[in-house]
Amino acid sequence: MNLNLEGKVVLVTGSAGMLGSIGHTVVFALAEEGAIPVLLDRNSRGFEYENQLQEKGIDSTFYQTDLSDTEQIKKSIEKLTEKYGRIDAIINNVGVNDGISLEGSIADFMYSLKLNLVSFFATVKYALPLLRKSKGSILNVGSKVALTGQGGTSGYAAAKGGVLGLTREWAVDLIRDGIRCNALIIAESYTPAYENWIDTMEHGAEKLQAIQNTIPFETRMTTPQEIADTILFTISDKSSHTTGQFLFVDGGYVHLDRALLPAK
Repeated sequence: MNLNLEGKVVLVTGSAGMLGSIGHTVVFALAEEGAIPVLLDRNSRGFEYENQLQEKGIDSTFYQTDLSDTEQIKKSIEKLTEKYGRIDAIINNVGVNDGISLEGSIADFMYSLKLNLVSFFATVKYALPLLRKSKGSILNVGSKVALTGQGGTSGYAAAKGGVLGLTREWAVDLIRDGIRCNALIIAESYTPAYENWIDTMEHGAEKLQAIQNTIPFETRMTTPQEIADTILFTISDKSSHTTGQFLFVDGGYVHLDRALLPAK
């Protein structure tokens, strides 16, 4: 499907993850649609992705940015504004399930909020003048943890709960500007980071299978490509009357009755 994203400047945070991560997959899916991905991340891997995209003829730019630092976000968006003069969509993708529990320090909890929630606010705040000009869209990447809990990760859960709150608030706040805002909620997706976590376990393969067996649709994890495809559709004008929505790309993990799962 032609999503009419050609030439659109799309700002993606958390976009320099490992090969096959959600951020990486989204950025290269945008490039396939002819969009111009602008990458914000602290990992220098983003320079490699920038080079790869430019070799494909995509005028992509990576701005190395610590997303827990709002001043760095502001400066990067100023540079983006100087170079491109427009933003057609924002994909707030950064998210680190950092395990900051009730046993953690207040400082660590606050850092988790800065990275996983405040960065969303700062990115949209500083990009808003350009978004208003383009009547663009915002897509916030959320997590099931905000709705189901997980245990041992108060910082991340609080931040992702806040992301859902901001999504609905911005959808209302920006109606007169013609700006749409939605959230995509992920449950179990087999990213490189997830694979690394499984590899730390003594019986990782058994744990992975047990998790997959709880996912109602096809008892498998969501792929990063499936997530990227839904993100691109949602920010495109093919989804032009969708705003304030929480979109679950999770194989029914959050809502469907596991008692109905077929016996293994």
